[in-house]
Amino acid sequence: MSDTQTLIENRPPSVAGLFLERVAATPDAEAYRYPVPTASGEGPDDWKSLTWAQAAERVYAIAAGLIELGVEPEQRVALASATRVEWILADLGILCAGAATTTVYPQTNADESTFILADSDSRILIAEDAAQLAKAREKHAELPELTHVVVIDPTGVEPGADEGDWVLTLAELEQRGAAYLEKNPDLIKERVGAITKDQLATIIYTSGTTGRPKGVRLPHDNWSYLAKAIAATGLLGPEDVQYLWLPLAHVFGKVLTSGHIEIGHVTAVDGRVDKIIENLPVVQPTYMAAVPRIFEKVYNGVAAKARAGGASKYKIFQWAAEVAREYAKVTQDNFRRTGTATAPFALAAKHKVADALVYAKIREAFGGKLRACVSGSAALAPDIGYFFAGAGIHILEGYGLTESSAASFVNPGEAYRTGTVGKPLPGTEVRIADDGEILLRGPGIMEGYHGLPEKTAEVLESDGWFHTGDIGELSPDGYLRITDRKKDLIKTSGGKYIAPAEVEGQFKAVCPYVSNILVHGADRNFCTALISLDEPSILEWAKENGLEGKSYAEVVAAPATVAMVEAYVKELNEGLQRWQTIKKFRLLPRDLDVEHGEITPSLKLKRPVVEREYKHLIDEMYAGSREA
Repeated sequence: MSDTQTLIENRPPSVAGLFLERVAATPDAEAYRYPVPTASGEGPDDWKSLTWAQAAERVYAIAAGLIELGVEPEQRVALASATRVEWILADLGILCAGAATTTVYPQTNADESTFILADSDSRILIAEDAAQLAKAREKHAELPELTHVVVIDPTGVEPGADEGDWVLTLAELEQRGAAYLEKNPDLIKERVGAITKDQLATIIYTSGTTGRPKGVRLPHDNWSYLAKAIAATGLLGPEDVQYLWLPLAHVFGKVLTSGHIEIGHVTAVDGRVDKIIENLPVVQPTYMAAVPRIFEKVYNGVAAKARAGGASKYKIFQWAAEVAREYAKVTQDNFRRTGTATAPFALAAKHKVADALVYAKIREAFGGKLRACVSGSAALAPDIGYFFAGAGIHILEGYGLTESSAASFVNPGEAYRTGTVGKPLPGTEVRIADDGEILLRGPGIMEGYHGLPEKTAEVLESDGWFHTGDIGELSPDGYLRITDRKKDLIKTSGGKYIAPAEVEGQFKAVCPYVSNILVHGADRNFCTALISLDEPSILEWAKENGLEGKSYAEVVAAPATVAMVEAYVKELNEGLQRWQTIKKFRLLPRDLDVEHGEITPSLKLKRPVVEREYKHLIDEMYAGSREA
């Protein structure tokens, strides 16, 4: 048996157990960094740290506080908060109490939050602030099983009439827990020691594009396995600094906390997306996970800035971007063949010049120390991936689903291949079905959907194979390429299959102003697109094109804007097969967002929602065609 197999097969039954081991091994090492606003409220935040021992003191107090409130093993405690260090401490407190965390996105409205709390039978809700508490108060009568709400940030929270201790602050819960621990010093050790590998640890509700979301049941062993499997990849070591901003209610964010505990590196936590650009030079991470939308925004921002600097500056950027892509393709290909990432002398010389002019500034914007980024949740356009690779920002695409605890595949360090999601994590099996669907089996696969045995049986076979619903191809040496969602493949009325995500990704690499694009064409005789533009970028463009002072809606409606986007659509079409080309498009009057339910909190497009909302624009594009 290899060292890797030994490491994975001899795993403890829970991440709670791993946490106790980590605290015992490196109590005084830095575990977390988190931002604290300056006294004046101006300028960059101050960053404070918690050692593993300091984190454990709070985690154990939260766990004991929950037990004192009557929480039993496997009972659900819901967590509705943005990404912050208290989210992690609360989650670990829930796990160390032997209970299970129900994750709730803070953007979820009161009705859907109520459904999740009721469906999961959550007994306690840990709410971020007054806004999250208000949702629970509004639906209090519909949640008879909810015995307490614990508020992380009590600013603006007024005591409710006749609520008794229904509402507590996190500080109060920790105080109660600390007092309870004094009387029961072995409480946490006993609770964690009693956890079995099959015991429920987490329920994560998938964003439903139609109907109610489904609760994915993930036992303790899933997280323990992934903690060991992530460590076994060798991508991270104890000296790394991770910048964690992803939503922790999402499985991609959640899995990063497991790997962190096993490896013991530093994690800087701040979920405010608008602070990423400001935080990166301060935190100087060596590692960061993100979704493609972040890399698209950075790329579009750099391109728009270059364009705003005048024609010669933009020309330099375009040249440097092409050099980056060529350099990345050549070096990756050479590494695949020879094990060395070399480039011919002339290309290397051009790359050196482009590095001084363009790439070095991009690396500085990421903090200057970034070794690698992991991208997941959706496909990254290869042209954008190659651009960053050539610029020295190595984006390792990975793949997984909520139902597989997020991490099933990841690109292997130096041997990464842009356009693929890499190889399976140690211990995970993969096969491609006859219709091209990717099937997975291994210790990361869910137990099933909460209270939905029929839905579970639709995707999980009795021998453990899980049907992902994604279409893909495996290379002879085991690299996986995702071609599309099975249900998202478009079949035109002419019988041609089109992968819309592929076309959409190519457009994002061509047009620096795009925010979101949806390609439509199922059962139609040609493809169309709904396009929303990135507001800051397009308003900058508007200033230079006689549209200064206009609103976003006015700018996108302007003929000059439509003509500009049309030129990019034409450029896209030149690289597509005839049946893939976009014959017509419409610019949307606003960007798609989470609040309107058009994209998920992990920034994935909800196609049915967008197509429903903008049906009139789709119908307009097909009006007068032979099928209309």
